[in-house]
Amino acid sequence: MAEIPLAPVDRIMRRTGLSKGVDRVSERAVEDLRDELESFAVELSTRAAVFAKHAGRKTITHEDVKLAGEQK
Repeated sequence: MAEIPLAPVDRIMRRTGLSKGVDRVSERAVEDLRDELESFAVELSTRAAVFAKHAGRKTITHEDVKLAGEQK
């Protein structure tokens, strides 16, 4: 089940699309982007957790997330 609500993703896509001259966004496109965002968040969180564990911590910090984002 999806964790990220569709409404904010839809707003982002519409705002971005309008600035680029696109008038409409399909529901399926919003769902697909939401799914991609969730996959990215899971991957990034997993990498950040590895950094926290390696540092001997049980808390994921801002630095862990930043480092995880730099690791592609």
